[in-house]
Amino acid sequence: MTATSHTWSHAPVRVGLVGAGPWARAVHARVLAAGPETRLTSVWARRPEAARETAAPYGAGVAATFEELLDGCEAVAFAVPPAVQAEFAPRAAKAGKALLLEKPIALDLPSAQRLVDAIDSAGVVSQLVLTNRYHPVTRQFLKAAQGLDSVGARSCCLSGAFLGGDFATPWRLEHGALLDLGPHILDLLDAALGPVVRVRGSGDPRRWIELTCEHAGGAVSQASLSGSVDIEHGTTRIELFGPHPELAFDSGTLDHEESWPVLRREFATAVRSGRSGELDARRGLYLQTLMTEALKS
Repeated sequence: MTATSHTWSHAPVRVGLVGAGPWARAVHARVLAAGPETRLTSVWARRPEAARETAAPYGAGVAATFEELLDGCEAVAFAVPPAVQAEFAPRAAKAGKALLLEKPIALDLPSAQRLVDAIDSAGVVSQLVLTNRYHPVTRQFLKAAQGLDSVGARSCCLSGAFLGGDFATPWRLEHGALLDLGPHILDLLDAALGPVVRVRGSGDPRRWIELTCEHAGGAVSQASLSGSVDIEHGTTRIELFGPHPELAFDSGTLDHEESWPVLRREFATAVRSGRSGELDARRGLYLQTLMTEALKS
């Protein structure tokens, strides 16, 4: 049974949104307000006018402070830079709120660990917005991949986001493709080929970085990451090789609108059951560990 194949029989989860930038407006506010599993209660951002613009189309409130946002919701979604998320998400966890987190969960490993410690201590539900993972086609690919004895993989996650536009944001320009795109590709390679036990990086994350991953079962994968290349559409592509026909995944063929109802349903289900799914903050910490290792190499 898929996440969208049956009706929702519980009260909608009341979600407050932190952030009012382009991603918050284009995805978080719209998706959370669409329901029926969730209801957007209010928006808080450091720019009140942006918060008003984000909340208005959905009749959501505007919180004057972060504490006011927490008072009116049972879960908090974050659509802010990683350093801001790592600052405020532990406070939401301590207040007993479930967390819908962006990737990476923090800018560095110690901050990521502090966030996960706060979540564990509070016993709250967490979930990561790893867009591809909620798409039915991605799930079909991973199911097929896990049944193969692949020996190697080539992959890439490429975009022109850093060249200008809404997503050429200061943290992305400073830290580059590894922190921005790395969580997507490392998560998929890990899920397709088994746990990554060693990762090495070479190149410049602000221009082009190559990752070589060694997996627990002996497979080796390579990933090319850049947010600074002039291509028409960003793409995430994976090709698996072994004593079997090539198995490929290409996000460029996906309509991500199919991902959002699945993400919303699974987050609300996790909140109502009190149990996080596979794509929780601990998964984010694992990915942060791999990226840190790649940077050190």
